[in-house]
Amino acid sequence: MANLEAALAEIKRGVDDLIPEEELVAKLKENRPLRIKLGADPTAPDIHLGHTVIFNKLRQFQELGHDVTFLIGDFTAMVGDPTGKNATRPPLTREDVLRNAETYKEQVFKILDPAKTKIAFNSEWLSELGAEGMLRLAANQTVARMLERDDFKKRYSNGQPIAIHEFMYPLLQGYDSVAMETDVELGGTDQKFNLLMGRELQKANGQKPQAVIMMPLLVGLDGQKKMSKSANNYIGISEAPSEMFGKIMSISDDLMWNYYELLSFRPLEEIAQFKADIEAGKNPRDVKILLAKEIIARFHSEADADAAEQEFINRFQKGAIPDEMPEFEFDAGIAIGNLLKEAALVNSTSDAMRMIRQGAAKVDGAKIEDTKLIPEAGTAVYQVGKRKFARITLK
Repeated sequence: MANLEAALAEIKRGVDDLIPEEELVAKLKENRPLRIKLGADPTAPDIHLGHTVIFNKLRQFQELGHDVTFLIGDFTAMVGDPTGKNATRPPLTREDVLRNAETYKEQVFKILDPAKTKIAFNSEWLSELGAEGMLRLAANQTVARMLERDDFKKRYSNGQPIAIHEFMYPLLQGYDSVAMETDVELGGTDQKFNLLMGRELQKANGQKPQAVIMMPLLVGLDGQKKMSKSANNYIGISEAPSEMFGKIMSISDDLMWNYYELLSFRPLEEIAQFKADIEAGKNPRDVKILLAKEIIARFHSEADADAAEQEFINRFQKGAIPDEMPEFEFDAGIAIGNLLKEAALVNSTSDAMRMIRQGAAKVDGAKIEDTKLIPEAGTAVYQVGKRKFARITLK
């Protein structure tokens, strides 16, 4: 029983919702490897730390001895997941899906144990359903039930179109669980309707319903919105070690604990000791450095983590300019605002003006004072904020 309690505590770590806990406990008591599933549609080629929250949970199940399958939704990606969308999502081509799927596989094995991970594609069974199978699947639910989904409900109330195939998406995801006879399915909190659909379809097909584990959405670097590329508040797992280090060090001290809970593999007891140490006077920066190095070592190497720490110290504590940075070449005569924008140091020219007025823009270490500056020809290092540098040549 002690081992069961310890396993359950590890499984529940960082979890937002577990439906229902008593059924998961009953499955664990069967003392067999459970069939664990995590599905993802390869809609974009890159994975950021927000995505890894669920992959970390999948890894925990591997370490507990369960059978883990990473399901690539190559069929469902061509339908388009309507979750959280206020308009019909454009489906991807088969070529897009397969290309992204290969990139996904490369990246997830930075987290999961390849020897303990089964990779599956849901086209294996969904392509075989045919017209009759699709009709039988659709007969399991009503339009009223589908409109209970928050995003569908909002779109219907606002008079926004909902395509018929979008109603099929939750059914197709649910059928994945039937085809795989899943014991436990993982997903984000935004996937609740789809995850519970798997339970309903399993019951309808005479199977024991899966337990559902929902992980919270990781908050981005801004401390407000969920981590996403569209919000530009993300940390990509393929980013350079120094870039990852700087971004992690930029999060608030309070947000750091959320990152520890969802991203770190350290024991909970060790994290609790970190909190106690800080309350006793330890500098939170030192604990944040440990988090940054752990994450960088996972996706790169320990040597890269050590080098990133040293570069961070040199750059921010000693005021040094990094040796490596993006390089650009532009025609002379370009205005400073456009130059900073084209070098990706700011998002817009108005953003450039704001950073200059705040004294956050520099050239070769000297603050830029004039928002209308036309830099002279030559090569110089331009800097915006504490972490963005570019070596720019004007000809």
